[in-house]
This record gives sequence, structure tokens and C-alpha cells, in this order.
Amino acid sequence: MHKNKFLGIIPARWGSTRFPGKPLHKIAGRPLIQHVWERAKKSKLLDEVIIATDDQKIEEVVKSFGAKVSMTSNSHQS
Repeated sequence: MHKNKFLGIIPARWGSTRFPGKPLHKIAGRPLIQHVWERAKKSKLLDEVIIATDDQKIEEVVKSFGAKVSMTSNSHQS
């Protein structure tokens, strides 16, 4: 029997109108996006978690803490 796999995708944009750079804002010494990723990784429902971003700064930080990242186009709607 084939088991379904579930992928969690966390969107992370730099260019927010209300809080630009929010994913990299530090909370307790770590970027917000890392906190979100760590919580998602604890889910027993998700087989894999990736972060989708259109920003190279976010991509670099995400890779530095070991998360998988997918680069998207900045023309995609949020």
C-alpha cells in the first residue's frame, strides 16, 4: 500500500508592506522564519517542510540553519 506524503510549504517574503524583512527579524536570537520552521518540523502530519522565498537574503539564512528552500519569482502573488 502506498502511503501519502505531506509537504509543508512556508512562504517567506522580504517585501511586506507592513513589516519589510519580517522573516529575518530576530526573536530570542533567531530569525522568525527559523522559529516557524522549527515548529512545523515538529508536526507529525508533515513528511517534509520547505521554505519558499523570492529573496536571496532569506535564502542564505534559511540554508544556514539547515532548512530546505525553494526560490520563487518575485512576480508571484502573495
